[in-house]
Amino acid sequence: MREKLADLTGVFIVWSEPEPEPEPQTEKPKEPETDPEAEAEKQSEEKLREKAKKKKPKLLNKFDKTIKAEIDAAEKLRKKGKVDEALKAFEALVQLYPESPRARYGKAQAEDDLAEKMRSNDMLQRAINSYREAAELPDATADLLRAALKRRAERQQFLGRMRGSLVTLERLVQIFPEDISLKNDLGVAHLLLGDNKGAKKVYEEVLVVAPSNGFAKVHYGFILKSENKIAESIPYLKEGLESGEPGTDDGRFYFHLGDALQRVGDNSAYHWYELGHKHGHFASVWQRSLYNVDGLKAQPWWTPKDTGYTDLVKMLERNWKTIRDEALAVMDQSTGRFVPEEENLREKGEWGQYTLWQQGRKVGNSCQGAPKTCSLLERFPEATGCKRGQIKFSVMHPGTHVWPHTGPTNCRLRMHLGLVIPKQGCRIRCTDQTREWEEGKVLIFDDSFEHEVWQEADSFRLIFIVDVWHPELTQYQRQTLSPI
Repeated sequence: MREKLADLTGVFIVWSEPEPEPEPQTEKPKEPETDPEAEAEKQSEEKLREKAKKKKPKLLNKFDKTIKAEIDAAEKLRKKGKVDEALKAFEALVQLYPESPRARYGKAQAEDDLAEKMRSNDMLQRAINSYREAAELPDATADLLRAALKRRAERQQFLGRMRGSLVTLERLVQIFPEDISLKNDLGVAHLLLGDNKGAKKVYEEVLVVAPSNGFAKVHYGFILKSENKIAESIPYLKEGLESGEPGTDDGRFYFHLGDALQRVGDNSAYHWYELGHKHGHFASVWQRSLYNVDGLKAQPWWTPKDTGYTDLVKMLERNWKTIRDEALAVMDQSTGRFVPEEENLREKGEWGQYTLWQQGRKVGNSCQGAPKTCSLLERFPEATGCKRGQIKFSVMHPGTHVWPHTGPTNCRLRMHLGLVIPKQGCRIRCTDQTREWEEGKVLIFDDSFEHEVWQEADSFRLIFIVDVWHPELTQYQRQTLSPI
């Protein structure tokens, strides 16, 4: 089984489905009204894109045309996959003709190919430098300049050089201010740096000159959603996805459009979740995590026996009062160390947490506040070593509602141990099944499925959350999966 990340690839997974569940009622969204001007502009953009596809880039300047036979011979080696020989050939050309942009660009491409073959970051850095050198030569053609710097930015991103990639793309946009695709790439570079404000500015500029650009729309909607401008984000996300333009068919956009629609009470959310599923981004309408491993058993609710972690469950239930007392102690107003939930999952109310482990590591000195609880857990690596989960106390106060949402990964299961549970008014829904907590008892569910929480009691609800590795993950996978 391989892990596949649902980022910009559009590649996802095939799962073992749970027993058939009734599908949510869906409402097909209304077709957007056609704006003749926008439609004409869109057709014009499409024609330009088609023209660009057919037009072969002009990489040879006047001098390079005089050594075309030598360049072609080196390029033929590269195209045949003889990258070592190709690199030597291009290096020889650069030695002979140091002012040849095409020879230096070919050298960069050969280094790039060799880096891939060798899986070498050092060789890739050489390629990045050579792309810059090719672009800086005085007589480089516009097409070569664009191709060299664009590839340089892509490889900088691959190496994690996000700031350098941003600088490269800013230069490209300055040189080619009319090229919308480069501005869109610049917006992504800002997002990769966590600079949503910078990205927003770029996409606003794009939408002024190209108001129907689907790529800009869907990314702009994504940014608005992250700013909690829920209703405002919906048309941008929707129209961007409907455009079908390259770069728009991304699970995150289906995820956030559906979430935004749910938050405004629009059941057409499930239409978009269904589309996301059909496009391979979600395992099902209900199970919408984006960072997954193929083929893991998928069901919303689990029994201790299902998980194979019966010893852990028995330990938690046997020691629940000890765990409860330590949780109450760290809740004490004078020494309270609970922090508010910060993932924007609440519609209303108060929800705090005190985290002991996160991403398979202890959190600071938190175990000093709950030493007995931490000691009890130490012999259960399926929990303490779960790099894609947390172990924490969770307190929810009356009047709290948590929006329907899904966790990020199918690689974990979530245990809830009831510590202080009001007699009525507290419940959790996972898919179409709703349950209530009990003091001293463990509930287990897969939080990659849609779930929702209500706290309508007249006093606080306190539980202990323990995430564990999905039992079907191998030891190797548990060791090598990236933390979430």
